[in-house]
Amino acid sequence: MSDGGPGDGDGGDGDGVLSRLSLNQETVRQWSLPELADGCARAGVRGVGLWRAPVRDYGVAAAARLVRDAGLEVTSLCRGGFFTAEDPGERAAALEDNRAAIDEAAALGTGTLVLVSGGLPPGSRDLSGARERIADALAQLAPYAAGRGVRLALEPLHPMYAADRCVVSTLAQALDLAERFPAGQVGVVVDTYHLWWDDTVGAGIARAGGAGGAGSRIAAFQLADWVTPLPEGVLLGRGQLGDGSVDLRWFRERVDAAGYRGPIEVEIFSPALWARDGAEVLAEIVERFATHVR
Repeated sequence: MSDGGPGDGDGGDGDGVLSRLSLNQETVRQWSLPELADGCARAGVRGVGLWRAPVRDYGVAAAARLVRDAGLEVTSLCRGGFFTAEDPGERAAALEDNRAAIDEAAALGTGTLVLVSGGLPPGSRDLSGARERIADALAQLAPYAAGRGVRLALEPLHPMYAADRCVVSTLAQALDLAERFPAGQVGVVVDTYHLWWDDTVGAGIARAGGAGGAGSRIAAFQLADWVTPLPEGVLLGRGQLGDGSVDLRWFRERVDAAGYRGPIEVEIFSPALWARDGAEVLAEIVERFATHVR
């Protein structure tokens, strides 16, 4: 990174960093929701990031009760978004689905709904128009979310996803959209897998923290490593912490320096991890987190 190396930021607070570890549900997709709650509780991991489909299958109210009874915090719900359709009916349906996602986040007790904005509509090459439709959707959804204690967290994805999944590719682009709205309503996600390549990301993290260093726009911080070669399809190519090219501690120090003290969520989409015993995967994540992030 061009704005400093891993040794020149806030070094963190030792075991206090470990206490911020959260496990995203997709990292151990082989676990049922009860297994996730039990496994995290047994491992001393106090946070979980949840996904809508398995939560809905289990029942939102039942999932909220299960996680609460296990003594866990839901650190985020994924995902809302997909705002870029040009057809009015499709856009209306997306807004309705996002209102439902906001309600689910509120029921689960999390203040963070992660948004993947959506790619280009079929046949379109208009990136700027797609991004403006994201802003239009945020304008309609942000007050609704705020009224339910939920902040919308806009996640920039690596540029390889711009065509089909997310036209917001950099932290700067995400902030340009988020800053049109109050910080308490719309924030951004800092995900190492998607942002590690960008030599302006350090400045973007500082910008997200705000002039007072309060981490005001950073709604979520997620970790995965970048390994090559990427698999065909690329979506499931995330690496275990420490296996790839990302300076994870550098990111953690930059985010801490920006004033963020919230959960640090490990989100790895990997068939190799899904094929293993979940408890073994979680134990390895805890060890790798202590080695490469703390």
